[in-house]
Amino acid sequence: MRIPASRLFRRLARELSVFYDPAYRLPLAGLESQAGMEPRRADFVAFFLLDRRVLPADALRTPHPASWADFARVHDEAWLDGLTRPETLARIFASSPAEVPVDELLRSLRLACGGTLDATRRALKTGGPQMNLLGGFHHAGRGFGGGFCAVNDLAIALADVRAEGFRGRAVVLDLDAHPPDGTADCLENDERAWIGSISGTHWSLPPKVDETVLENASDAAYLEALGALLERMPRPDLAFVLAGGDVLRGDRLGGLALTLDGTRRRDLAVARALRGVPSVWLPAGGYNRNAWKVLAGSALALRLGSRRPIPEKYDPLTAKFRAIAAGLMRSDLAGDEAEEDQRIEVALGLRRAPPQALLLGYYTSNGLERALAGYGILDALTRLGYSDLRVAIDAVDQGDRLRVSGHARGEEHLLIECVLAKKRVAGADMLYVHWLTLRHPVASFNDARPKLPGQDAPGLGLAREAGEMFVATARRLELAGVAFRPSWFHTAYSARYRLRFVDPRRQGRFVALLRDLADVPLREATMALAEGRVRLNGQPYAWEADEMAFWLQDPPEDPAERVADVAKEARFELVPEGRNDVHSLTHLP
Repeated sequence: MRIPASRLFRRLARELSVFYDPAYRLPLAGLESQAGMEPRRADFVAFFLLDRRVLPADALRTPHPASWADFARVHDEAWLDGLTRPETLARIFASSPAEVPVDELLRSLRLACGGTLDATRRALKTGGPQMNLLGGFHHAGRGFGGGFCAVNDLAIALADVRAEGFRGRAVVLDLDAHPPDGTADCLENDERAWIGSISGTHWSLPPKVDETVLENASDAAYLEALGALLERMPRPDLAFVLAGGDVLRGDRLGGLALTLDGTRRRDLAVARALRGVPSVWLPAGGYNRNAWKVLAGSALALRLGSRRPIPEKYDPLTAKFRAIAAGLMRSDLAGDEAEEDQRIEVALGLRRAPPQALLLGYYTSNGLERALAGYGILDALTRLGYSDLRVAIDAVDQGDRLRVSGHARGEEHLLIECVLAKKRVAGADMLYVHWLTLRHPVASFNDARPKLPGQDAPGLGLAREAGEMFVATARRLELAGVAFRPSWFHTAYSARYRLRFVDPRRQGRFVALLRDLADVPLREATMALAEGRVRLNGQPYAWEADEMAFWLQDPPEDPAERVADVAKEARFELVPEGRNDVHSLTHLP
């Protein structure tokens, strides 16, 4: 008898609850650009697990926020008092005090710690694995913190269940790329706790920690060391697994060199070793664009025991925004039929002025506000510290303008501004972005987040969301895609994964530029181009602000061979600041 796929899936899948809240996204706009951290990691994983039906909807659970009393079971009072000051949080999260919304950031931390505590209680109840999509803050000790860790969620969860009567052996498997200094401090006096760690760098840890250091280790060496660690591990009554995403090759801060398949094999090996043991799985660190796939892979390992890779081209933000767009009806975004009749009368000269301005002849200001709310943009702005948000549209010379303003610190600030039009590009009608600015004016530039050409305020960290909204707009208006003209290298760099230059020769030079500047920090590269300190085949090179485009369907032609030929012939060199001689970018120290 043939078993329906849904029934077969339920029969093969293992019980797993995953704790998540949208507020797991930390309200710090500079995390992505400064630390290479994907602030949307938990969002991506939650959406992927539901979108691909890895989890049923009721398995995604909302955490209860931990209380200050929960924190106080582990952390010193003086340390907790310090967490109410923006200067303390700014140091921990590599931000400036001016851009730290203390209450919202603490809300995220309380939810994350509550998720780990909820997962721990549920694991002890069910006897199996549970997962929290934000946690593993292993650099937070009793009276210190750092490395994006302000409080130690797993130590807090263990202290709470100990207070509730749990007396068993607790094991911490810290498989993040960095050692568990904070966890070791927090659990120093717990005689029934054991900590095992594999990391890519050596720090001074107490002898209590079973520590293995493997600098630049790839899959084989890492998995061999993991097997040995699991053999030494005492049989636990409760386990915490920090399945770090910073172990991937190329991670900005990691020091290890695993592949995505290697991380999945890691998780499967640990899951086998902990079969029948209550366990709580936490993401810990991850400072690369594939860190979300590591975390999603942990869920696949626990739920399905699968090594099947996540599709290379699957983009959870694209998939999520497309699903949200499908749920926004024309009546949500545009005027009603009576207003449409009035606009036709205006076009025929029968009425002097339309009832209200429209963006691109379609969107009302109320409709745009509805869309911005649906896509989560307004909530993100609120969490960054802005209130009384206002959406306005009008017409300017180049097209239609959208503005979003908000109040902070007694002033109204322009936060988002874009000018859009329909324009023919490469023989097709495109949504053309003449201008876009995403401003976080209460934040400030600093050494970690320096000013880039064209900026008058730090960014909001919402560039990818803006791009997805433009794609959704083009699709709704039945246009061929989205196009714009990047004025600076860093704007083209940010768009490089989805857009390409329309002219194949220009795209070839851009590919060569990315290749030859690969080891140069983005700010240094974009400043050098803005200041004329770059040479192309020995000649002065000025940044070419040509049109880039994203096509909803296949582009008019596939010029890959022409692009490759141009890139092969181009060689870029950098003139160091204050010097007249030229150094090859591939030989810079």
